[in-house]
Amino acid sequence: MKIKVAPSILSADFSNLAFELKKVERAGADLIHVDIMDGHFVPNITIGPVVVKYIRKATKLALDVHLMIENPAKYIDAFVKAGSDMITVHIETVTLKELAGIAKELHNRGVKLGISLNPATPLAKIKKALPLVDFVLVMSVNPGFGGQAFIPSALNKIRQLRTTFKKDIAVDGGINNITGRLVREAGANILAAGSYIFGAKNTKKAINSLRKAPRR
Repeated sequence: MKIKVAPSILSADFSNLAFELKKVERAGADLIHVDIMDGHFVPNITIGPVVVKYIRKATKLALDVHLMIENPAKYIDAFVKAGSDMITVHIETVTLKELAGIAKELHNRGVKLGISLNPATPLAKIKKALPLVDFVLVMSVNPGFGGQAFIPSALNKIRQLRTTFKKDIAVDGGINNITGRLVREAGANILAAGSYIFGAKNTKKAINSLRKAPRR
């Protein structure tokens, strides 16, 4: 599957966000990963639909909006209207019935749905959700803050998931050129990376290093 790189704006300079978005767009990014945190599901607060609307105006790339929030169904409409192309919800925050409702709404509006799971959540938790979603996001750090170290147990999850799930598998947390190779070899094909990309001296080189073919 095509390897896609999704710079995570959590690590961008928000005082100059439009420039940061254009920078990664010109450097070859495939999509933009937007972390939404509510201070309840995770111990941090980031942005809401209003900011996503202006991010939409600043880039042509697809917006992958990652809802690390409680009661995500309440906010789906607002984030779709803001310009989201992909919306990810956490399995820890929804019932299967709620997820089915979200899936129906998003697919009717041409938006892709992803399901995410935290490092401590077993793969079995998302098994019944897989037919409803377009992609899975495996968290390789505990969500809430950028710049954390990669949790190696994510690799086994990716390997196991890839044996049965043929759609996109994304991974988020602690991704750099070393861990990027490991998750690609495990079967992930969408790599979300924040500080590794936005903190790089050469943005294009950093993005390309995440897209290299796995070493055999």
